[in-house]
Amino acid sequence: MKEKIEISLHDVLSLEKTPDQRVDGLFELMQVQGQSYYDEAVTQLEHALQAAQLARSSQASMEQITAALLHDIGHFLMNEHEAHDDFLSEDWEHETVGARQLEPFFGRAITDPIFLHVPAKRYLCTVEPDYFNGLSLASQRSFALQGGLMSDKEVARFESQPFHHTAVLLRRWDDGAKVRGLSVPGLEDYRVEVLSCLEH
Repeated sequence: MKEKIEISLHDVLSLEKTPDQRVDGLFELMQVQGQSYYDEAVTQLEHALQAAQLARSSQASMEQITAALLHDIGHFLMNEHEAHDDFLSEDWEHETVGARQLEPFFGRAITDPIFLHVPAKRYLCTVEPDYFNGLSLASQRSFALQGGLMSDKEVARFESQPFHHTAVLLRRWDDGAKVRGLSVPGLEDYRVEVLSCLEH
């Protein structure tokens, strides 16, 4: 895996800070680092906020809403957009980077779905033949880099994961969170959820 982490959450979420200060730092990071474009339609921050809003409108749990908000935090932490589109021609495994960075501070109900949201795309493409056609062009392009269709063994392994159902939900919110110009609540609207999910 080609990890190119530019910012560490260990500094942002330092245990020496109060919970509110830690969330302040996380939201500031997302605000500053989220201005690059996720694809042709939305920025990274807009994508995160749209995913969280889709989770909330689905009456998701606080953990699921927080996972939706933070599912692409790996993108925020790596200098992908300084790499002349390398992140589009190779898999930087943002889901693994994000989950690992969040693990010291959030439980598995947050980190496991984040880790699994890319395999969930492969899973859905495998078990729902029409699913691929509904993906954005950027998501279709990254599909092969991320491993393509799953084998039967990989499908069984994915379905055995404790949070695979949430990962599939997260994947669908991810897919729907790419609407240009959509007005959604900002980061502060999710403070209660994120605070409730901080474990350390």
